[in-house]
Amino acid sequence: MNTTFLKKLGLKKANAGTSTGLESTNSRKYIKSYSPVDGEFIGSVSKTTKEEYEQVIETAKGAFNVWRKMPAPKRGEIVRQYGEALRANKEALGSLVSYEMGKSLQEGYGEVQEMIDICDFAVGLSRQLYGLTMHSERPNHRMYEQWHPMGIVGIISAFNFPVAVWSWNAMIALVCGDVCVWKPSEKAPLCGVACQNIFQKVLKANNVPEGVSCMINGNYRVGELLTKDTRIPLISATGSTRMGKIVGATVAARMGKSLLELGGNNAIIITPNADLDAVLVGAVFGAVGTCGQRCTSTRRLIIHESMYDNVKQRLAKAYKQIRIGNPLDENNHVGPLIDTDAVAAYQNAIAEIGNQGGKMVVEGGVLEGDAYTSGCYVKPCIAEIATDADIVKTETFAPILYLLKYTDLEEAIHIQNDVPQGLSSAIMTNDLREAELFLSVAGSDCGIANVNIGTSGAEIGGAFGGEKETGGGRESGSDAWRAYMRRQTNTINYSKTVPLAQGIKFDL
Repeated sequence: MNTTFLKKLGLKKANAGTSTGLESTNSRKYIKSYSPVDGEFIGSVSKTTKEEYEQVIETAKGAFNVWRKMPAPKRGEIVRQYGEALRANKEALGSLVSYEMGKSLQEGYGEVQEMIDICDFAVGLSRQLYGLTMHSERPNHRMYEQWHPMGIVGIISAFNFPVAVWSWNAMIALVCGDVCVWKPSEKAPLCGVACQNIFQKVLKANNVPEGVSCMINGNYRVGELLTKDTRIPLISATGSTRMGKIVGATVAARMGKSLLELGGNNAIIITPNADLDAVLVGAVFGAVGTCGQRCTSTRRLIIHESMYDNVKQRLAKAYKQIRIGNPLDENNHVGPLIDTDAVAAYQNAIAEIGNQGGKMVVEGGVLEGDAYTSGCYVKPCIAEIATDADIVKTETFAPILYLLKYTDLEEAIHIQNDVPQGLSSAIMTNDLREAELFLSVAGSDCGIANVNIGTSGAEIGGAFGGEKETGGGRESGSDAWRAYMRRQTNTINYSKTVPLAQGIKFDL
C-alpha cells in the first residue's frame, strides 16, 4: 500500500499526533489507528489527559478574547486561506480519509471537497451575519437585534465523515467569532490530526492564536469532559441516537446548548410514475455508498405493489455488478466497514431479519480471502420483510436494504414516517401531485425531503439535520449559523425623557 500521502500531511507511524493546539503535550498513552482496508497499523495519536484538557480549554479561552474582536470579514479571510490549503492537500487528505475510514477514494476526495465548499460558503457568510431593526412603540427610540459569538464550541464528530462534519461546524462557528475544540472519532483520529496540522499552519502564518482551533483525543470519557464543562456554551455532537440522548441530557442539565445530528432510517418511496433508471442509481448508491455507513444511507425502499417485482428484480441484477474491495482502487464501488464490531452488528441484523420473518433477496455475508484480510469486508444485501418488523425501525450502520410494499401513497408516507428517526427521505415520481403531497405538511416528517434523487448526499448550501430521534439540530448552510451565536436585542433612547413600554406611568 502506497502511503506517501501520510508524509505529505505531516504524519508518521510513531506518535502521529498530539493534542493539536498545545504543541508540547504528549501523555505517552496512545490511540492506535488501524486501517479497515488491509488491517495495517497507520499511526498513533496521543490520548488527552484531564490536565492537558484543562490546558486546551484555557488556551481556547485566551484565543477567544482575541478572535472575537477581529472583524468577521477578517475571520472569513482566515477561513478562505484554509480552503486554499485544503485544495492543495485534497488528494493527500482524501486518500487518508479513504484509507483510515474505508470509504471509496472518490468519496474521500468528495469529503474534502465538502470542506472546501463550506469554507467558500463561510467566507461569504462572514459579511452576512445580519440582525433586524424593529420599530419601537415609544417615540424617539430605536430597536434592533445583533448576534454575538458564544465562546468555545465543542465539536464531537463520528468516524463515517471524519473531516467534513467537523468543518461544517467549525468553519461556520469560526466566522461567527467562536473558537473550537474538536474531539474526532477515536476510530479515525489521524484524519483529525491532519486537518489540524493544515489549519495550524494557516493560523501561524497570520499571527492568529493557535487556540482558535484545538483538538482533544480519546474515547467517550474525553467527550464527557466537553459535555460537562460549563465553560463551553455549545456542544455539537454527531453520532448514534443513544450517544445523543446522553449528550443532550448532560448539556441540558448545566443549561448549555446542544446541536445534535444523530441516527437516520431513511426511505425512498417508489411510485408507479417513477423513472426506474433514476430509481436504480439513487437506491443502489444510497444503500451501498460508504458501505451503508452514512446517516443518510437508504435503509428502506417503499415500493408500489404494481411494480414491486420489477424493481426487486432490477435491484438484484444491479447488486451483482457491485465491486467490493480496496477503496483506494477507483474500480471498486464499496470498501470495508469501519471495524469488526461493525461487522458483528451487520451479522446480528441479518440474523434478526430471519428471526422476524424476513427473506433475503440478495444474500449477505462476510468476505474472505487475500483481498479481504482486515475481516471488515461484507456483501451488501437486500431483504423483504414486514413494514412493522422491529429490525426495520432500527438503524444498522451497514449495507442492508429492506424492501417494503404499499398500495396507495398515503399508506407509503405513513410507512415512511413510522420510525423513530427523521433525517432524510425521498420520493421517486414524475407526477407533480405525488411530489407535492410528499413535500406538504401531510407528507414526509424528515428534516430532508427529496424528489427524484436519493436520500444520501447533501449540498452545503442547505441546512442539514433531522427531526425526532435524529436530534433536531441543523448544520452547514442556510441560517444554521445562528446556532453558533447568541442573540441580543438592543433599544436606544435618543429622546430627553424615559417613556416606559405599554404606556406605564412611573412618576417620581
